[in-house]
Amino acid sequence: MQPAAFHIAAARAAFLWAATAGGPAYAQAWVYTLDPDHSFVHFEVQHFGTSTTRGRFGPVRGVVVLDRAAGRGELSLRIPTASVDTGIPVFNARLRQADLLASDEHPEAFFVATRFRFEGPRLAEVRGEFTLRGIGQALSLHATHFACRSVEGGEVCGGDFEGEVLRGDFGATFGLPLVGDRVRLKVQVEGRR
Repeated sequence: MQPAAFHIAAARAAFLWAATAGGPAYAQAWVYTLDPDHSFVHFEVQHFGTSTTRGRFGPVRGVVVLDRAAGRGELSLRIPTASVDTGIPVFNARLRQADLLASDEHPEAFFVATRFRFEGPRLAEVRGEFTLRGIGQALSLHATHFACRSVEGGEVCGGDFEGEVLRGDFGATFGLPLVGDRVRLKVQVEGRR
């Protein structure tokens, strides 16, 4: 079952999309659908105090509404937990188990954001709620890069974002403290208008 916040954000995005198509009230707000070929969530976690384990989820799917002139936006992002890939199949299978990602019970994680911070026309930060294993926690993603470009028939905007979560806050406690609690997230997204 999807969190209510995800449904609310999706409904807002649909409303803003209809508003931008129908009149001048939201003339600066545009809806971007994420490109699955260029949208992934990467992660890093300390492994037994020695090396860093890295992997990724995706492709991720979602919708972003941007109004750069007004400095606002909304985001609804879906992350398939079973898509986890560290490059080691046996490790991927272990991560999907009930005491970590719980992919059978919770096949998707969600990030829903309604607080966007701009620095001029550039998106600098996105704040919202990240839900994993059915547990929601606040999450801020800081943009390390953001840009838009014109393409035939529209525009593409995208960037790289970074943030951190504590996996224990979501009940994924297996291996603590030998395997790190702090998980660094690196999110790459591109959306087309």
